[in-house]
Amino acid sequence: MSLQARRHGCESQHPDDFVRKNAAILEEYMMQIKYTHTNINAKDWRKLSKFYQDVFDCVPLGKLRDNKGEWFERLTGIKGAHAVGEHIGLPGYPDGNGPTFEIFSYEFPEDVGPLPFNGYGFCHVCFEVDDVDEVYDRFIKAGGSICGEKIVNYYPDRKGTNIIIYGRDIEGNGVEIKRWIPDEK
Repeated sequence: MSLQARRHGCESQHPDDFVRKNAAILEEYMMQIKYTHTNINAKDWRKLSKFYQDVFDCVPLGKLRDNKGEWFERLTGIKGAHAVGEHIGLPGYPDGNGPTFEIFSYEFPEDVGPLPFNGYGFCHVCFEVDDVDEVYDRFIKAGGSICGEKIVNYYPDRKGTNIIIYGRDIEGNGVEIKRWIPDEK
C-alpha cells in the first residue's frame, strides 16, 4: 500500500495524529541526510590547517589521509590523482562529531585560484564568533587578509544586528567572520 493510500485511510484529520500512528511508515520513506564536511584543496595543506586551528580553534580529527590508487583515480576522474591531508573539526562541536574541513593538497594541482566573492560556486565559509575584533586580529596575525570593511548592520525584519567582515585565508579562500546580536526582549 502506498504512503498516499495509507494517508487517506487515517481517521483523524490532524497531521500530528497521522505522524504518531504512522511514524514507522514515514521513516521508511524518509532519507536521512546529514552535512559532514567541506573540502578545501590547498597549495600547502599543513599551513592552511594550522591557520584554521590558530584562528578559529579547529582541531585535527582522525588519521592523516593519503588518497591514491586506482579507486581514487576512478572517484576523481583524474589519472594519477594523489591527495594528502586531514580533517579538522569546526568550532562549536566539542564532541568532535560535527562538520569538518577536509583540507587536501593534490600532487598535481590545477592552478585556477580561488573564486571572487561575486563568482559562481562556493564563495566563502562563515564563522560566528563572540568578538569579531579579537578574531579579526588573530586572522590578520596568522596571515589572513581583509577584503573590505567591518560592517555593523541592523536588520529590522530579523530584529537584530550583524557585525560582519569578509577576508581571505592564507591561500585566498573566502572567510566571513560575524557576530549576530538579537534585540533584547
